[in-house]
Amino acid sequence: MRIGIPKEHKNEEKRVSLAPAGVDSLVRAGHTVYLQSTAGDGCHFSDEQYKQVGAKIVYSAEEVFTRSEMIVKVGRVADEELKYLQEDQIIISFLNLAVVSRNLITTFLEKKIVSIGLELIEDEFGLPVLHSMSEIAGQLAVQAAENLLESTHEISRGVLLGGIPGVAPAAVVILGAGVVGTIAAQSAIGRGAQVIVLDKDIHRLRRLEKLFNKQITTVVANPYTISRGVKFADVLIGAVMIKGEKTPNLVTEEMVKSMKKGSVIIDVSIDQGGCIATSRPTTLSNPTYMLHNVIHYCVPNMTALVARTASFGLNNVSLPYIQAIADRGINSALMGDHGLTKGVCTMAGFCSNETIAETFNVEFRRIHIFSNN
Repeated sequence: MRIGIPKEHKNEEKRVSLAPAGVDSLVRAGHTVYLQSTAGDGCHFSDEQYKQVGAKIVYSAEEVFTRSEMIVKVGRVADEELKYLQEDQIIISFLNLAVVSRNLITTFLEKKIVSIGLELIEDEFGLPVLHSMSEIAGQLAVQAAENLLESTHEISRGVLLGGIPGVAPAAVVILGAGVVGTIAAQSAIGRGAQVIVLDKDIHRLRRLEKLFNKQITTVVANPYTISRGVKFADVLIGAVMIKGEKTPNLVTEEMVKSMKKGSVIIDVSIDQGGCIATSRPTTLSNPTYMLHNVIHYCVPNMTALVARTASFGLNNVSLPYIQAIADRGINSALMGDHGLTKGVCTMAGFCSNETIAETFNVEFRRIHIFSNN
């Protein structure tokens, strides 16, 4: 199969979809990999490293798209790339289609694109590709909050996250006890912060209490408890995720207004719309803004801050799926892996994800693939 890796341009993205090791595996299996020149520069993967493992270097996104049967990206297809899509082409990337424009969905359907959302792929343990990025985001959320609590802004609280003897640590309130929330709690505990985790799932909260040996406070989430937690927080981390759907606003603007002056919001959920009413997407180069005397950090692709680590992690978990599609073809790969099928959003001119179909009011059809044997 001919596989293309374009250079990422959107949102100052520095990650690359496949590391040289992943390209090496595909080339050894007999596939052709086209890499847009400098695609790996943000991770310190040079064109020469890719050439050494057999990649063919090309010099435009158009060439990558027109030569390839499957496109492997980090972010979704950018508006300027839509014109390069080929009919029946396979696109695999973090799509987050619940928060995209109708134009992207329409183009996918018109060109019969097989679009696979990395964030939707499942295995017996959960969402393996998303899990890897969430592990990074959970750590970065606390790292960013720790920096923003320092006197970096005029209104910053000037608080040490872990405190000192005789001086209380910062209160870190985390909405959501999934992977991001768990890793954020672990990082904050390690720095000595006071940690409170809210989630509506009591089983998740029990798991966290046991995991951290009661070093955290867990609270069942509802509007009342969220309001109290928000008011108490020095740091509020939004770590809510509903698979394939736009994240609901759990924190109202009135709740944000009640927060301490100089407190910090890190909305990790912003890539799916955000779980805090005052959140709006920011960028790596301009990551914060102040509203109601609260510092907001809402970078959708925050894991690009550690682009090399993130790209290795992405390569490790996504390569088996990419390899299966390349080796066996899309139909056989889907037939042999129900979890991969869960990641398919559009195929053969129809929307195969019911939530996305409802969001954009397009025809929904389940994937039915039959063996030719």
